[in-house]
Amino acid sequence: MAKPTTETIALPDFPVTMVRELDGHFIHDDIDLKDLVAHTDKGLILYFYPKDSTPGCTTQATEFTARLSEFDDLGYDIVGVSRDSVESHERFIAKYDLQIPLISDSDEKLCQYFDVIKEKNMYGKITLGLVRSAFVFDKDGNLTHAQRNLRAKDYTERLLTILAP
Repeated sequence: MAKPTTETIALPDFPVTMVRELDGHFIHDDIDLKDLVAHTDKGLILYFYPKDSTPGCTTQATEFTARLSEFDDLGYDIVGVSRDSVESHERFIAKYDLQIPLISDSDEKLCQYFDVIKEKNMYGKITLGLVRSAFVFDKDGNLTHAQRNLRAKDYTERLLTILAP
């Protein structure tokens, strides 16, 4: 079991664009994550992933969708975040029938807030990229777990083990 985090990140109180599908229609909401948690009786799992429709990111999103009821039973909502556009998120959600909302952070404001943009070495070329990470907030909006540089495969299983009572 992972140890609780020593990080002290608060939920941001600036608007972000969330994309979700409801009854075959896409909905784009400008939401404030701090308000979102304050108006539900659930915690929030906010996970950051590099790019829609890539193998690892697809694995992670489909695993979260498949295990959604287990996270719901534990009292958590799940929201994915990447720098992809609203349109890219719509295609990703539709193609894989994702049941989790995704935040389009094309201006990287949320990524910068959570400090998940880091230098990466891709085949000898240094670039700035999004580091796969997850942040778990309780129903009061307090950060309880933070994990960075995750492996996508079986991450939901590992997270369920951490969150199990």
